[in-house]
Amino acid sequence: MSKMDRGSSEPPVARNTGSAPSTSTGPVSIPRSFSVSSHPHPGSKKHKRTPLYQRSMSFDPGMLHNNGHTAYANGTGPGIRETGVVEKLLTSYGFIQCSERQARLFFHCSQYNGNLQELKIGDDVEFEVSSDRRTGKPIAVKLLKIKPEVLPEERISGQVVSAIPVHLDGKSAPGQVPTGSVCYERNGEVFYLTYTPDDVEGNIHLDTGDKVSFYMDTNKHTGAVSARNIQLVKKKQMRCQGVVCATKEAFGFIERADVVKEIFFHYSEFKGDLEALQAGDDVEFTIKDRNGKEVATDVRLLPQGTVIFEDISIEQFEGTVVKVIPKVPTKNQNDPLPGRISARIGFSDKELPFGEKDTKSKVTLLEGDHIQFNISTDRRDKLERATNIDILPDTFDFTKETREMGVIAAIRDGFGFIKCVDRDARMFFHFSEVLEESQLHISDEVEFTVVPDMLSAQRNHAVRIKKLPKGTVSFHTQSEQRFVGVVEKELASAAKNASPNKNKEKDVEEGVIAYEDCGVKLTVNYHGKDLEGGCHPQVGDKVEFSINEVKRTGQQSAVSIRVLNRNASNAKRLQGFVATLKDNFGFIETANHDQEIFFHYSEMCGDLENLELGDTVEYTLSKGKGNKVSAEKVTKVAAVNGIGEDVSVTVMSGKVIRPLRSVDPSQTEYQGLIETTEEGGTKGQNYPFGIMGMANKADCLQKGELVKFQVCTVAQTGQKMACNVVPQRRAMVECVKDQFGFITYEVGESKKLFFHVKEVQDGLELQTGDEVEFSVVLNQRTGKCSACNVRRVSEGPKPVVTPRPDRLVNRLKSITLDDASAPRLVIVRQPRGPDNSKGFSVERKTRQPGVID
Repeated sequence: MSKMDRGSSEPPVARNTGSAPSTSTGPVSIPRSFSVSSHPHPGSKKHKRTPLYQRSMSFDPGMLHNNGHTAYANGTGPGIRETGVVEKLLTSYGFIQCSERQARLFFHCSQYNGNLQELKIGDDVEFEVSSDRRTGKPIAVKLLKIKPEVLPEERISGQVVSAIPVHLDGKSAPGQVPTGSVCYERNGEVFYLTYTPDDVEGNIHLDTGDKVSFYMDTNKHTGAVSARNIQLVKKKQMRCQGVVCATKEAFGFIERADVVKEIFFHYSEFKGDLEALQAGDDVEFTIKDRNGKEVATDVRLLPQGTVIFEDISIEQFEGTVVKVIPKVPTKNQNDPLPGRISARIGFSDKELPFGEKDTKSKVTLLEGDHIQFNISTDRRDKLERATNIDILPDTFDFTKETREMGVIAAIRDGFGFIKCVDRDARMFFHFSEVLEESQLHISDEVEFTVVPDMLSAQRNHAVRIKKLPKGTVSFHTQSEQRFVGVVEKELASAAKNASPNKNKEKDVEEGVIAYEDCGVKLTVNYHGKDLEGGCHPQVGDKVEFSINEVKRTGQQSAVSIRVLNRNASNAKRLQGFVATLKDNFGFIETANHDQEIFFHYSEMCGDLENLELGDTVEYTLSKGKGNKVSAEKVTKVAAVNGIGEDVSVTVMSGKVIRPLRSVDPSQTEYQGLIETTEEGGTKGQNYPFGIMGMANKADCLQKGELVKFQVCTVAQTGQKMACNVVPQRRAMVECVKDQFGFITYEVGESKKLFFHVKEVQDGLELQTGDEVEFSVVLNQRTGKCSACNVRRVSEGPKPVVTPRPDRLVNRLKSITLDDASAPRLVIVRQPRGPDNSKGFSVERKTRQPGVID
C-alpha cells in the first residue's frame, strides 16, 4: 500500500476517463494522487475531465461573519454608509474614528444633518466617504447622529456561527454558562449575538451552519443584546472532504473526494492558520451555491492521510513502455496521463496510462523499456492506471539504445560531468538520471546513454546512468609485451626543473625513445609522468617500456619506463644527507659534513612526501647557470651510520657561537660552531657541527644558546666534530604582560627571550616564576630571537598578598564621616540582585579600616 505524491502546487489538467474493468488484485486503500475535474460531454456516456482554474468569486450575505464588519472590504463603495465615533470636535470641523476599520476621517460641520449644539465628542454617527477635491484625501460627508436602536419584536432569521461545545453543555464550571453565537444580516451589515442552552427551544443541539430564527433580548442590567427563543429552521449541509490542489494569492482549489471535480474556495472561508495552508493538505468543507456556481465554505484542516482517492494493488506486474511522456508538452496536449504501458494481466493484454508522478524516479523512460509497476484504481470513477513504475535491470536488453562508458570528472550541486571514452567533450548529467539511487563520486566508472537536449538540439547530455565496478572503464589499451629501446631525446629541461606545484597540466616537450619491433625501426614519445622511480633518463640510456594507445585517437606513447643501465659517460654518484627542505627546493649536507649542495624537487627520484631532514641520499653533481653547482637525480637510499664512529663518552657543555647556515642564511660558512665551557672540557675550545650532529634534526640552534654535546671523529677526514647536540632550553618566566612576556634565557646579546601568549601550548596562563620549555626562532628581518612552542613544565610559587602600607591603614582609621576633606561615594543606581530583587541576600557586615577578610 502506498500514498501518491500530492505536493504539486499547480492545478492538474484533465484526463480521459472510461469504464474499465477492475482487476482482481486485492485493492488496498491509499491516499489519492492528483486532482481532476469532470463535466458531461454531449452525446457521450464517457466524461472528459476539464480543469476548473478560473472561477468567479461570489458571497452569500447570509453566511458572512466577518466579526461585525460590513460586507465590503473597506466600506468605501459608492453610497455605502459607515459608522464611527466623533473623536475630536472644533468650531467648524472635527474628526471621526471609523468603527469598521482602522481609519480617522476629517469632516466639516456643514456636512452634519442636525443641530450642531447636540453633537458631542463620543457620539455615534453614520456617514458616507468622499474625497477632498483639493487634496484627494478621504473625508466624511452626510453625517447623521445614530439614535439608540429599538429592538424589533419580530423573529429574525440567521444562522449558527459558533455552536455550544457538546462537552460543556450542562457541565460548565460553577458560575459559568456555556455560550454559542448566531449571526444575522441587516442593511448589508452582519451582526453577532450570543446564546445559551436555555435560549434554544425544543431541547435540541445546534451545529455550526444551522439556519435558525430567534428574538433579540436586552439585558436590563448590562445592556448586552443576546438571542432568545431560538428555533431550528434548516440543518446545515453535510460536510465534504478533499485535498487542496492549488493555492493562489487570495483563493485556491480543492480536489473533491466524492467526484472527479475541483471546487473553488476563498481564503476568507478557511478556518485556521492561512500561512500553514499548502497544496496537498487534507480538508473538509461545506458546499454552497453562489451566483449559480458551487463554492467551498467553512474549510477546515483534517489530519494528513484522511482523504483517500484510490486503491493500489499489492501485486506487482511487469510490462513494456509503448509510449513515453514527451519532455516538452505540446500545445494541444491536455491529457494528464499521456504515457502508455502494455502488459499481460490475467489472461488478457492491457494498455494502461500513466503520468509524470507515476514513476518511482525521474530517470528517463524509453520506448521498449522493461518495467514493473502497480495498478491504481480511482475510487470515484474506477479508472485504472500504472503507478510506482520502476525500470528493471535487464531493460537494456530490450531497448535499442547505444550505451557509452566514462568516468565521473566533476560533481556540482545536483549535476555533474562525465569524461567519455569515445568522445572528446565532457558530458553533462543530472543526479535524477542515476539508476538504483546509488551515490556517485568523482572517478566513479559509469555507463550511460547520450540523448539530445530538448531545449538545444546541438547539445547532448547523459541519461540512464548506471554505476560500473572499478576497472571496467579503460581509456587506453596497454601492450602486454615489453619493449627495449634507447633514449633518443630527453624531456625538455623546463619540464624537469619546473616546480612540482606548477605546470602540472602537461610537459613542455615530450621525450623520444627509439626501438625495434619485428626488424622495423620505430620511435615513440614519452612523458615524465610515465617514468618509474621518477628518474629522468638521459640520451643514450637503455630503457624498458610498454606501449599505450588511446582508444579515442589511436595515439601511442611509452609508459612504465624503467632505466636498465646508465650511459657510460654519466657522472659519479655521491652520498649526502638532507639538511634543509623549503617549498620547492632543498640542500644536501655532503658526506664530510662541511658543505651543503642545492637541489630542486624536480630532481628527486621517488616520493617527495617521505623525504625528511637527515635522510641519506645519493646524487650527481652538475653545473647550471653561472657555474653554480647543484645536485641532480637525487635518490633516497638506506640510512648509514651517523656523523662518525669514534664518539667520546664524555658529555660536554657549550655555547653556540655560530649557527648552521640554514638558521642564518647571511653567513658564508655552512657548519655551525660550539664553544666549550668549563664543564667536561677545555674552556674556549671550538667544535663544528652539521645537521647530522643534531640529536633532533628539527631543532634550530640560535647563536648564544647553551647546549650539551659529545665529540666524534669523521672517518673520511679525521676532523673532530660535535654530535648528539641537545639544547638546554628550560628556564623561568621572568614576567608576563597583557599579550606577551619574557623568559630568563640568554641567547645572543640579550639576557631575556621574548614570547607571545599565543605560543603557549594548551592555552595556559603563565605566571612569573613558572618553569617552561620552548624552541627558539630567529626573525631574519630584525635579527632578534623569540620563543615558540612554549610548554609549562612546573608552576612557580604562588604570589603572597602583601599587606597594606601602614600609612594607608592609618589614614583609613583617621577618616570620619563628618570629615569634609575625605573622599565620598555617591549612589548613582541602587544595586539589584541576580533575581532582579533589591539589595543583596548576604547581610552586610561592619568592616574595620585596613583589615582584609
